[in-house]
Amino acid sequence: MKGFLKLTQIQLKLFLREPAAFFFTLMFPTMLLLLFGAIFGNGNKPIPQLNGYGNVDLLTGGFIGMIIATVGLMSIPVNAAAQREHKILRRLQCSPIRPIVYLASDVFANFITTSAGMILLIILGKLIYNLRLPGDPFGVIVWFVLSAFSFFALGYLLAAIAPTARMAQVVGNILFFPMLFLSGAAIPHQILPEFLKKVSEFIPLTHVIRIIQGFWFEGKWSDYYIEMSVVIGTMFVCLLLAVRLFRWE
Repeated sequence: MKGFLKLTQIQLKLFLREPAAFFFTLMFPTMLLLLFGAIFGNGNKPIPQLNGYGNVDLLTGGFIGMIIATVGLMSIPVNAAAQREHKILRRLQCSPIRPIVYLASDVFANFITTSAGMILLIILGKLIYNLRLPGDPFGVIVWFVLSAFSFFALGYLLAAIAPTARMAQVVGNILFFPMLFLSGAAIPHQILPEFLKKVSEFIPLTHVIRIIQGFWFEGKWSDYYIEMSVVIGTMFVCLLLAVRLFRWE
């Protein structure tokens, strides 16, 4: 446990020392929320189809998905591939610390940063735009956690197959930006053309955002079997492949 906590502390310090990761995980989604909130407002223009929820309420679920995807596709694969490239993972493998302890601490540190981004988003949204809190907070928390782990598994899979940190960054960006604009993270899914909506059905982040928004707006669990299946299926498939393909050197 001592080694786990120490490694987690080190991972968090490394995150804070990386300006790009800090900005895109904690600051960028919050800045977008403040910007769109200033443009469209929130409670003054409730959306009838969403039981009176406003624009900021709608956008929050998308920005939470953005945070999850940022950590899973841009932070985890680059950091893991860089540590392998610089022989850090090899030295850890030869140390008394078991490899599973390192992986657990890395996952936990990334989950802390992802949760911090979500909490900051909600606090500022509530204080500035009177963000309405989730109608089903338990559902939001459960699927936030599972969605985060799903994208973490995808990130470790990218790290496993990418030969270098630069290649991991390129592949992560190729996946991240189409997801960002087609899933509803940056642009509300409701305003996309019909053919793009059909394309977005094949994007995991679309289902993450849809299920988080659904429980935010007091949706029923029985309404989201497809989204649940996609999130859980992505997590298990990517996890199995990452375990099989992950290389320490």
